[in-house]
Amino acid sequence: MLVVGSVVIRVDDLAREAAFWTAALDYMVREPAAADFALLRPRHGVGVSVSLDAVAAPRVLPPRIHLDLYAQDQDAEVARLERLGARRVVWDRQPPDADYVIMEDPEGNRFCVVDAAEWSGWTGAAPPASAPE
Repeated sequence: MLVVGSVVIRVDDLAREAAFWTAALDYMVREPAAADFALLRPRHGVGVSVSLDAVAAPRVLPPRIHLDLYAQDQDAEVARLERLGARRVVWDRQPPDADYVIMEDPEGNRFCVVDAAEWSGWTGAAPPASAPE
């Protein structure tokens, strides 16, 4: 049996990307972090880890892989991510009825914020990143 333990993102500025992704996902850095690698884990509950690997890698568009982040309130999450430094990506082939917003982190790593208000997996999920503790 296999399970996804961590998704690895190549980054240039490890500290900046760790700050963005921990705030975006309400994750925390598993200590000790190395100078060139950090494993981020969910602050509450169980979930897939995100690892940041400070290794130079050329940016390829469109990316061969990206994260789909499910949102209970897509508009609020997109706005919050923009305040954290993410940017919306305009794609001329995006269907008008798309349930996702394409974004990129401060280094240009792309991800989508999916309108998943009706997703059945919210039951038992960790508290949303914007919820107070």
